Amino acid sequence: MTRRQADHHAARSAATRAQVMSTLERLLDSGEAFSEISVQRILEEAGVSRATFYAHFQSKSDVLVRLTDELRESLLTLARQWDPGAGADRFARFFEEVIKIHRAHQGVLTAVREAASYDSAVGDFYTADLEGFDEAVLRTLLSEQAAGATPADLDAVAASRIIVWGGAQAIAHHIRVDDGSGDAVFARELARIWWHGAYRRPAGAR
Repeated sequence: MTRRQADHHAARSAATRAQVMSTLERLLDSGEAFSEISVQRILEEAGVSRATFYAHFQSKSDVLVRLTDELRESLLTLARQWDPGAGADRFARFFEEVIKIHRAHQGVLTAVREAASYDSAVGDFYTADLEGFDEAVLRTLLSEQAAGATPADLDAVAASRIIVWGGAQAIAHHIRVDDGSGDAVFARELARIWWHGAYRRPAGAR
């Protein structure tokens, strides 16, 4: 195969993957449950053959995981800008951006949470994301404790677990029940809970 042929093949493969992934995302955004969308439905909507589908994806769940890969990168880029010492207002702006990204990919995230309960491939992917963020928050809490900014009596392991895993559930529920008008208020309250409840909790608070 010549270089030109190889480049053409790679471009066609990328276009096929993008078509299948965008098809699944469109179906999810329309409100359809992930469990109710069959591979055959995706094939028909995307206009690809079964052989072509399986040449690029292992399963329907593989398509979902690859969709989530793109979302993960968006959130990681945002997380890299996060400064735990910047204060509650900076936390609030951070969470507003997180909520904005989650709203833009609501169908995919709903599908991930749904599939994680019965599909180990998706479940491992989903929990790995939260575990990674949990570890990052734990590191910042320990760093802030070492600097004397966060009280020494805070149990950093328990606190990071509560605010990360509980925060993820709270954001998901908020997006389901709010039309977006309450995003700024929700982000502010979540930020203050993180900041005053953990990072700057008064020493000896009971």
